[in-house]
Amino acid sequence: MPENSTLLTEYGWNATLSDTFDALRFDSPDAAPGRVTRVDRGQCDIAVATGTVRALSGSNALCTGDWVAVTNTALTNTVLDNTTPANTALANTTGETETPTVTSIFPRSSSIVRSSASGKSEGQILAANVDTVVITTASDGDVDLGRIERLLALTWESGATPVVALTKSDAAPDISTVLSEVSAIAPGATVLAVSAETNEGMDVLDAVLDGTVAILGPSGAGKSTLANALLGDIPASRVLETGRVRAGDGKGRHTTVTRELIPFSGGRTLIDTPGLRGVGMWNAGEGIDKTFPEIEEFISACRFSDCAHNSEPGCAVLGALERGDIDERRLRSYRKLQRENAWNAARSDARLQAERTREIKVLSRHIRDHYRGRRQ
Repeated sequence: MPENSTLLTEYGWNATLSDTFDALRFDSPDAAPGRVTRVDRGQCDIAVATGTVRALSGSNALCTGDWVAVTNTALTNTVLDNTTPANTALANTTGETETPTVTSIFPRSSSIVRSSASGKSEGQILAANVDTVVITTASDGDVDLGRIERLLALTWESGATPVVALTKSDAAPDISTVLSEVSAIAPGATVLAVSAETNEGMDVLDAVLDGTVAILGPSGAGKSTLANALLGDIPASRVLETGRVRAGDGKGRHTTVTRELIPFSGGRTLIDTPGLRGVGMWNAGEGIDKTFPEIEEFISACRFSDCAHNSEPGCAVLGALERGDIDERRLRSYRKLQRENAWNAARSDARLQAERTREIKVLSRHIRDHYRGRRQ
């Protein structure tokens, strides 16, 4: 364990991570361990044993929640705090200006990945090393069951434990019905009705959260309000900005624009995330299976192993649908997520194949140029 590791302990540092760091520092003997609390524009804020520093990401694709090794030649002299300008450089022992740089990333215990919002054939990591995901949806309006299923699939795939929080329960016209409907589509997950305004259900929610907690959901779901209620008594500078939904259509405004990791009670950490407009599937096959266990139960009984569950003879899934053992809306949602997941996987394979082809062409050109030069 590094000296003065109290701050790192607040961010989840433990003996296992210490062993991992000991293995990494063979490549970077002058590095110190830290956890990424925020990432933007090629730089990141990192919590280290002595405070928080502003560091360069280097060639590493970082995300909030990552554990990293960061150069510590400057960390022993000056450490940034919340009042220091983000672009302030650190002075080393020779008086030269030096900026901390991430040298390596610890292996991630989990990562929440969706298909890239930019439409590129690659995944976007929303948060790393997350233990619990709170899937939020406002219960005072129309509840999108399909969106909840999408977020459940992403969460199960990541390896984290999902908790569905039906926010604004104090304003819901029929919270018991909403609670029943959502519980039916979230087998294996804890589903709670909560209100940050009245504190209803907040004690139960707090009790089921463990480790690093990420809050996911659309804008207007009350994520930041819920996060502030969980964080409790924290400095005013760390209170998350909140905003009201639009009166016209009931949709939320983006008040959270970055993902930030904040410590809170019980040695836990919390990541509040921007509202998600799109939740595309990315390599989420196992997560989809766990989200729809009642459908997976019948798939093994289908006559054909490659059954698409549309019109094939001997399809056990269609038989279960006719008997009412499977809900039709659930089956449509399952098919949609599976198609989307397969399509994104095909796009990724095509991109990788194109990259390999391009590399082969470049290599072949170099070889031709080499032998052409020898003949001259």
